[in-house]
Amino acid sequence: MVKTVIGDETHLKLIEDRLTRSALQSQVGLVIGKWSSKLDRGFVYDLVPTPPNDAGEPPCSIIDDKSKKKNPSKPKSQPDSSSLFIDTEWVSEHARQVTRMLLGGMKVVGIYIWVNESLFKNSTMTLCQTVKAVAEAASPMISDGNERLLVHISYSPLRWTSRNCSLAANVTSSSLRPCDFKMGKVFGSLQTFRCTYNFDVRLPIPHENGLDIKSFSDSLRDEIAVHAKELSGAKALINGKLVADDDLCVSDDFHEVEFLLPLLQDKYLEACNQKEVLGILLFRGSICSLAYLNSKEPVSQALVDIKEDITRSLQSRLEIMCDEGDSDLEPVTDGRQERNNLISSDKPVPYIDLQVQRKQCNLSFPRRVFVPWLEGTYICDYIQSSETMEVLKDHCVELMSIEVPTDGSEILEPESEAPTVIASSTTKTFWGIATDYSSAAKSSSNSISKTNKFGNGNNPAHATDFKSMLPVLVIVFSVIIGLVCYVIGI
Repeated sequence: MVKTVIGDETHLKLIEDRLTRSALQSQVGLVIGKWSSKLDRGFVYDLVPTPPNDAGEPPCSIIDDKSKKKNPSKPKSQPDSSSLFIDTEWVSEHARQVTRMLLGGMKVVGIYIWVNESLFKNSTMTLCQTVKAVAEAASPMISDGNERLLVHISYSPLRWTSRNCSLAANVTSSSLRPCDFKMGKVFGSLQTFRCTYNFDVRLPIPHENGLDIKSFSDSLRDEIAVHAKELSGAKALINGKLVADDDLCVSDDFHEVEFLLPLLQDKYLEACNQKEVLGILLFRGSICSLAYLNSKEPVSQALVDIKEDITRSLQSRLEIMCDEGDSDLEPVTDGRQERNNLISSDKPVPYIDLQVQRKQCNLSFPRRVFVPWLEGTYICDYIQSSETMEVLKDHCVELMSIEVPTDGSEILEPESEAPTVIASSTTKTFWGIATDYSSAAKSSSNSISKTNKFGNGNNPAHATDFKSMLPVLVIVFSVIIGLVCYVIGI
């Protein structure tokens, strides 16, 4: 359990001044920071207020006890029974979207609340439930400990306190435990690690009797989880040198990381023995990843943070595609209409059934861009092929409460080419698919391909099968001619 939490004094004092000058009686938001089990400390980088919901209502409000009636026989100094109402679902959605924008070593580690002491004491259960919901939304696939942070900024009197909130199944009043909260210099001790991660993954899609065929997004989500496990065991070079797990960074503030992945092809070879292989997911491309590490932490933690950032980036891109698919169920009338006409189903591409898909379709995958944040650090966002930088500015203002620099050169775009999703149909074998797409997919920086074994009436594979049988027929014919000539004595 983390016993001490250190917040960045310069930035948190600005937040304190903003809250003090405001007329707000309550505010809830997310705590951006990091847990360090090695140092037994937590770090707080920023507090991000949750914006109003779609109806314009604040996510946090005060509920008065309407059942309480005035009784002149009771003293006037009776305790206040008001409590907080928090839109937990909306705060959790905010945490889910903010998590996409954070890089390695920076996470949503909890929530903060701006209320007086009595309201805080009357609302501990509500706050604990919100902390737990935010944790589940921010880390759906990556295990990130069993505790989160609850920061209380009280304005009567003005002071900061922090508590650990246990993520146990049953939330009770004992889930909160106090921990020391201090102000200090946090960003000055951070070191930056960068990795350009290239990957080329081919996943066969076998047909298993009695089981439902997964959708395009479900199959890709499973592949991301499998690849994350493989990546977790990879060795790494930092600045071109192998390092020990307990080494500390004592050199420059910027470090290049390169992962050494073993050749894991067993699952692909095993797929060749499947009686029926519906197709293949071809997943390849390049991801730029950044991670931030406290100079007192071992470099092994930086490697863990980069690996999690790579996995989270892949998950975020898939989620964005699925979110867009949920809101894009009507026929498209713009330039994408021609591509969508190639799809044999009215469903968005992420939800296409892999068994019924017949025709080819293309869909742009979002690319990652980096936006300046605090003290020389960056956050990221994902831009669709049809979106402009104005969307990026809106996301940063709404979700992170920051302004994007007007100078576009400060925004980094290491992934210049937009990744592409390709889905097509064929009747070729698994290795035929793998060979064809190996050459075809080299033109894209990131591509996912899905091919289906069940083709249409026109079968282009017949010509290939005839060509492969032609040498055998020539040999057989030559043997027959030789025997005839031998018999008749020619």
